[in-house]
Amino acid sequence: MASSINVCGTDHSYELTPSPSPQAPTLVFIHGWLLSRVYWRPLVQALAPLCQCLSYDLRGFGESNQPRTPETGYTPAAYAEDLACLLQELKITGPVWLVGHSLGGTIALWGAERLPHLVKGVICLNAGGGIYLKEEFERFRSAGQELVKRRPSWLRNLPLLDLLFARAMVAKPLDRFWGRQRIIDFVNADATAALGTLLDCTTEAQVHKLPQIVSQLSQPVYFLAGQRDQVMELKYVHHLASFHYLFQSGQNNVLEIADCGHMAMLEYPEQVAQLIRAIIRGEAP
Repeated sequence: MASSINVCGTDHSYELTPSPSPQAPTLVFIHGWLLSRVYWRPLVQALAPLCQCLSYDLRGFGESNQPRTPETGYTPAAYAEDLACLLQELKITGPVWLVGHSLGGTIALWGAERLPHLVKGVICLNAGGGIYLKEEFERFRSAGQELVKRRPSWLRNLPLLDLLFARAMVAKPLDRFWGRQRIIDFVNADATAALGTLLDCTTEAQVHKLPQIVSQLSQPVYFLAGQRDQVMELKYVHHLASFHYLFQSGQNNVLEIADCGHMAMLEYPEQVAQLIRAIIRGEAP
């Protein structure tokens, strides 16, 4: 059952499981663009016996409110500051592992940089980047803006649309429940926040800053990547991972998942949970 807490002037919706032991780490799950905390539930169910699990809706998404005149903007740094305030308000003192999907992976990396003494490590799912291709980014930003501006509220009632959303961006079709959930989150996302994250997080400066963040992190960072992810292709995941000290010391910090698209936590929840367990135990493959 979700709770709500005011963070930096905005009510954030979150779910927090009990800690299974005083020594157990806290896994903090950060969702991607136009999604919500709901997609983490299969992983939370699998990992709650081992770790305390916190999932929350980013400002302007899911059930987290959007202030009318946000002054903080929608950069990864701004969302990392929201995260820092959330952990402080919930009195989570560590150790913390940040688990981020897609855009949430970028926010997790910035969060680790923001909270070096609290965050023990980062696990990115379907996240990468660090290469700015001007024409491709301009097309992506333009298409994204049209997508957000043209979404009618009646989409959620359109017959069979959930089947389309259950097959979008994945290699392994999802259950129709997740297709319906994706429609709900797509329609309900605040337009200002959706456009703000799209535009603020994909500038040339932000894209080029991400490898610098990764190269400066002292915590371990692992990337779980779908071999058939067409949104965040493997080459971009490997590129960003190459800036981290694990890669430079000869360790494999990219764990590929066969026949997997852009929603690894739903396509292969058991395999992802197994990999996360191994990572936090220091037994990464």
